[in-house]
Amino acid sequence: MNNDLREKIKELTLILLYLTSWEEELLDIKYRRSWKGYDFGILDELADDDLISSGHRSKSVAITDAGINKAKVLLKKYEIEVN
Repeated sequence: MNNDLREKIKELTLILLYLTSWEEELLDIKYRRSWKGYDFGILDELADDDLISSGHRSKSVAITDAGINKAKVLLKKYEIEVN
């Protein structure tokens, strides 16, 4: 797979994680979580970029503030409107 295609897959995966996420609260800190139903290699790269955070045994990931901000930028890039 070429790098351009892999980068698009990463971007679209982050968008999907964001769009399917829900808000949780722990110790008065709110954060977004989403299920890990995507390619683990891509999820690892998103974690390496500090856009998501997850434990290996967890079935979900937390989306970092940087990940949320990047997802919002990508929604505009791909002209996806969210109500």
